[in-house]
Amino acid sequence: MARQIKTIGVMTSGGDSPGMNAAIRAVARACSYYNVKCIGFYRGYQGMIDNDYCEMTARSVRNIISAGGTILKSARSKEFRTPEGRKKAADNLKAIGVDAMVLIGGDGTFRGGQVFSQEYDIPVIGVPGTIDNDIAGTNYTIGYDTALNTVVEAIDKIRDTASSHDRLFFVEVMGRDAGFIALNSGVGAGAEEILIPEEDLGLDRLLESLKRSKRSGKSSSIVVVSEGDKIGKNVYQLADYVTDNLPDYDVRVTVLGHMQRGGSPTCFDRTLASRLCVKAVELLLDGEADIMVGLLNNKIVATNFEKGLEGDHSINKELLRISDILSV
Repeated sequence: MARQIKTIGVMTSGGDSPGMNAAIRAVARACSYYNVKCIGFYRGYQGMIDNDYCEMTARSVRNIISAGGTILKSARSKEFRTPEGRKKAADNLKAIGVDAMVLIGGDGTFRGGQVFSQEYDIPVIGVPGTIDNDIAGTNYTIGYDTALNTVVEAIDKIRDTASSHDRLFFVEVMGRDAGFIALNSGVGAGAEEILIPEEDLGLDRLLESLKRSKRSGKSSSIVVVSEGDKIGKNVYQLADYVTDNLPDYDVRVTVLGHMQRGGSPTCFDRTLASRLCVKAVELLLDGEADIMVGLLNNKIVATNFEKGLEGDHSINKELLRISDILSV
């Protein structure tokens, strides 16, 4: 028999991503709809440890669906990685009557929640919120679409100046060890080359590609580099290597950095966040636990944490082929 859920907690953890506020809003309003109390914890797991929380109602989350960032703040808690820290968090949840948690974040958030749930038998549901899109069990994570659009818009502007000055630009984008942002934004922005950690292009092939671009009459080029790419130690070393070997190129580097995390979420991310978080609340009320929700083939599905964290979520190699064809 499923335990009765009277109070659900919600938190955002790890790197912020556009759409997290839409997710918080959906949890609070779904709880209100089902007559369940909602508690929001500030700064992720650290807020659970510090007992830093607020009650969230349908009205307290008004006008946040379009806002970037997260009103609950986000952090990475070293203390929560210790048994003592997790015990503090569990004791606090018990004291204020929180029966279950919705965890909005990435793989680190899910791993922490999985351990916490197993140790203290507290039902948790993970909602994938990260611009990196590196969680298996879902085609898209909250914030990924917005980050893509931010990157494409930035590259479009960089191309204007690259064309004006006959320059080669290396544009570094986020993604840690996953090349989803680089690959998709590179194709969308018409980059001449895309460097991602999943595929080792190699320095020789990169040079040959740039030489081919020159011979074909291109006076400027854009190379999109994922921050996790392993060709060079960093994008600046890579640019120096090209400068040394192709002195005809006027090389520049742009690191887009944390601007990719900010901004108002796209309609897709707002809708995705809303769908995932309503489902997360409903699953908890149905007695489900220790799973994540995701979007697969436009359907909201539940996946166990192990598959979500360790399962295959590989890049689309067809896009790599298309990129090669279109870069002639």
